[in-house]
Amino acid sequence: MVWVPLGPPRTDCLTLLHTPTNNCPKMSLEWLVAWSWSLDGLRDCIATGIQSVRDCDTTAVVTVACLLVLFVWYCYHVGREQPRAYAPVNSLMQGADANGLQNGYAYCQSPECVRCAHNEGLNQKLYHNLQEYAKRYSWSGMGRIHKGIREQGRYLNSRPSIQKPEVFFLPDLPTTPYFTRDAQKHDVELLERNFQTILCEFETLYKAFSNCSLPQGWKMNSTPSGEWVTFYLVNQGVCVPRNCRKCPRTYRLLGSLRTCIGNNVFGNACISVLSPGTVITEHYGPTNIRIRCHLGLKTPSGCELVVGGEPQCWAEGRCLLFDDSFLHTAFHEGSAEDGPRVVFMVDLWHPNVAAAERQALDFIFAPGR
Repeated sequence: MVWVPLGPPRTDCLTLLHTPTNNCPKMSLEWLVAWSWSLDGLRDCIATGIQSVRDCDTTAVVTVACLLVLFVWYCYHVGREQPRAYAPVNSLMQGADANGLQNGYAYCQSPECVRCAHNEGLNQKLYHNLQEYAKRYSWSGMGRIHKGIREQGRYLNSRPSIQKPEVFFLPDLPTTPYFTRDAQKHDVELLERNFQTILCEFETLYKAFSNCSLPQGWKMNSTPSGEWVTFYLVNQGVCVPRNCRKCPRTYRLLGSLRTCIGNNVFGNACISVLSPGTVITEHYGPTNIRIRCHLGLKTPSGCELVVGGEPQCWAEGRCLLFDDSFLHTAFHEGSAEDGPRVVFMVDLWHPNVAAAERQALDFIFAPGR
């Protein structure tokens, strides 16, 4: 930037500061005192500033300003629309109960829910959600999801009867009825280390059954024989505050799991209780993007889980991982003296679903979308 004198040549600050003399500090001080009382100095300063602005390229200044405004708007927009994080337990405890809860269980109230809607318009809705996500973020890494949504009808209709997810099938995922513990080693070990904590909170809850047939917060499920009840902490991606307040340590544990599905309709966490003589009808889960984890809390003899025609037994304090998009059933053939079969169930991400895909699926299948 060039400083141009607008009046007659005179000694100014810049000249004095660059004068190689021993009296420079003294002269500068005298000049500053004199200038501070001079209107001419103020006039020269303002004129010099105006001249400096004129020397700049106005188009460049406007362009930079516009880019800065767009960048600030983009950061605000992305930050506001970012998929929501897993709700901390403190905010849950302080919040009001979620809407649509009946007996502590979140029933779907929307006819357009992608988790429950089995209609021809579902694929179009999913594709619209994918496009909206890609516009806000990126198409990068969306190949399998795009392929799955565009050809969802063909995938679901052509699947063998042993594996047929009811809502969404992600292609090119390795399929097997059961998974080893190493599939999600960190979360499995964390759940097993907290076995006694979860069991203790369950036993406190279960004492209420001596006072009434179905205590508040429990859900009765349809079965051809026996009784199957569940106590949800997270139901289809939505926390059940009243239930979580009764199991605070178990709910906090969910926040420590690295692969727990907590932000879309395919994520659940609950205590599942089968009474003796109960048989669960064979059925398919909604998707193959998750692994269902059962931590055995009470596992009497005569209880089995059958997935894809392969039977397995639960063990207390141990996790059993399986893909519930395979045809599966469970039963308890023990006697009344054996007591109920109890597991803590939580949905984890399939290990072969990439991080970018998880974020997109959270957006596409967000609760209420």
